[in-house]
This record gives sequence, structure tokens and C-alpha cells, in this order.
Amino acid sequence: MIEIERKFLVKNNAFLSSFKNKKRIVQGYLNSNPKRAVRVRIKEEKAYITIKGLSSKNGKSRFEWEKEISTKDAENLLLLCEPGIIDKIRYEVEFKNQLFEVDVFEGENAGLILIEIELETETSKIIKPDWLGEEVTGDEKYYNSYLSKKPFSTW
Repeated sequence: MIEIERKFLVKNNAFLSSFKNKKRIVQGYLNSNPKRAVRVRIKEEKAYITIKGLSSKNGKSRFEWEKEISTKDAENLLLLCEPGIIDKIRYEVEFKNQLFEVDVFEGENAGLILIEIELETETSKIIKPDWLGEEVTGDEKYYNSYLSKKPFSTW
């Protein structure tokens, strides 16, 4: 499966007034190589193992394979992960029939807020809410695998 998404910074916290869902996510990387990252994620009561391939040159798309696993298996796999566990709260915000995922990072990445939107095609248009800031699609320092090694607090 090919994942197509764009990533943005946030201008302000106005998204908090219209979110429909929020979940805590804890994730680690068994392998953070950009060519083949292997991630373990616990998202509230569900858990997943995900393999992501190398991003396209513009950073908008890449191969992604994901499988649900037991939470117990994920907890055990997190113990094997590379140093730098990611901890964040994900807010789901609908705006003009688009779903924005707003990640408010905690721990060593506290202070960073990233917005992602998954798209049907690389050329799909986005109707931008007022709180959507600078686009950072393709900037590797905003990838979770990068943040696990070089947290926002060290920038």
C-alpha cells in the first residue's frame, strides 16, 4: 500500500475547539533506517507493527504495510526498540470534509505540534484551516523516526 500524506506545523491551538477524537500514542522503532523503518505503536487499546519504505523525492508518498498485533506483544517489542520512544496525543480534527491528525508531542519532543493529512493522490487539494501553519512535508527532521533519535528539545 502506498501512503500519501502531507505534514504541517501549527499556527495556534484553535484546533482544540473542534477535535472529534483524541488518543495517546506510544511508539518505538525496531529499525529507523529511512529505507525500511519498522515501527511498533500502541494507540490506546490497540497495537500495530508497521513497515515503511523510502519516501518519494517530494516526501509525499511511500510504501506502508501495517498489521494489528496484541497490546502485550507490542509492549514486549517496545522493550527491544532503539532508544527514543515517541509519546504524543493525537487529535482528529475534521475541517470541510477533510481529516487532519494533529500530534501534540510529549516527553523530549514536548512543544512540537505536527499536523498530517492523508490524501487520495499527491495532487489532491487541501482546504486549509486558519490554524494550519508552514508545510514541512519531506523535511526528515519532522519524521517520527528522526524525532526518536534527535528530539525536538535538542534542536
